[in-house]
Amino acid sequence: MADPVALTRKDFSSDQEVRWCPGCGDYSVLTALQLLMPELGGKPENQVFVSGIGCSSRFPYYMNTYGVHSIHGRAPAVATGVAVARPDLDVWVVTGDGDGLSIGGNHLIHALRRNVNFTILLFNNQIYGLTKGQYSPTSELGKVTKSSPFGSLDHPFNPLSLALGAEATFVARTHDMDRKHMQQVFRRAHEHKGSAFVEIYQNCNVFNDGAFSAILTKDNRPEMLIELRHGEPIRFGAENDKGVRLNKYGEAEIVDIGEVGEDAVLVHDEFRTDPTVAFALSRLADHPIVPTPVGVFRAVQRPTYESEVQLQLAAAQEQRGPGDLGALIGGPNVWEVG
Repeated sequence: MADPVALTRKDFSSDQEVRWCPGCGDYSVLTALQLLMPELGGKPENQVFVSGIGCSSRFPYYMNTYGVHSIHGRAPAVATGVAVARPDLDVWVVTGDGDGLSIGGNHLIHALRRNVNFTILLFNNQIYGLTKGQYSPTSELGKVTKSSPFGSLDHPFNPLSLALGAEATFVARTHDMDRKHMQQVFRRAHEHKGSAFVEIYQNCNVFNDGAFSAILTKDNRPEMLIELRHGEPIRFGAENDKGVRLNKYGEAEIVDIGEVGEDAVLVHDEFRTDPTVAFALSRLADHPIVPTPVGVFRAVQRPTYESEVQLQLAAAQEQRGPGDLGALIGGPNVWEVG
């Protein structure tokens, strides 16, 4: 038997012209994922990308896979149906901070708490890009936009805190300026069985350019990005002299290691069943203008929604036998109107 043909990025790239604004961070995310897909071992026909509405939601057009460009905010609901009906497929959800956290917020949190087996990529640019620059659920207080000319009064969501509060079993953050880091996080998310939530800091160079410059420019990264690595003390800084510890209230805080000592530095444990410490880490940066953690915050296991559905169906069939659609339609719980 002939050896299987090795897949390449080309096998996962559609023939559609990519139509985002020149310089948009979406290009970087698309490239990272297309290059990674052959390494994940799946075939294009076994992948499904589901999106809602927004700039990021054009993603399915550019992947040579199955794709669903669904309704505003409803991508997690549509993807839940796909995952339950076809648990043999790899299901990806692509959404944005507006699509996923505003009109789609309810669908997002319930998909996470149910632990549906799919990967959610949330592109966070802190603005509504497709509709031309209104403030979004992650825009900072006082944000002046077309829909908030005197400054936004809305307190912003912290997407990771939201996901952890919804009991997501995998929660991570990456950014569009580091392809290698994106691919590492995407790989981990794909390998996870259950709901994997990945926030991606993504620059909208037209309506919110430089939103993450304080932490993501090359010169700023050493002092501003806190890379989380399982089993290692959480240290950062150009001289690796800064760290994170938990204070007496259980809050994560940044410290000078020379002042507090090595033993005070928190050792990262992404497998902790209780999400309390992961939540504390998510609160470390209330806005990306201060040192900000990136990487995997939480990765725990519990039964997936679709596996529990299949067990329930099997038990019902064993107890009651095969279903009878005709008897259901003509049974006593059906009536005619008119």
